[in-house]
Amino acid sequence: MNDIIQNILVFTAIALAMLFLIKKFILPKSKTKKACGNDNDCACH
Repeated sequence: MNDIIQNILVFTAIALAMLFLIKKFILPKSKTKKACGNDNDCACH
């Protein structure tokens, strides 16, 4: 019984680590463009 619980925890940890790495390095980042001086209120002044 402990082997089943241990395997579930290990595979869950691996899945979470893989999802984190995919999100961090593979998926494109959404860049928000903040340009000061073009009538955009970016709160930099």
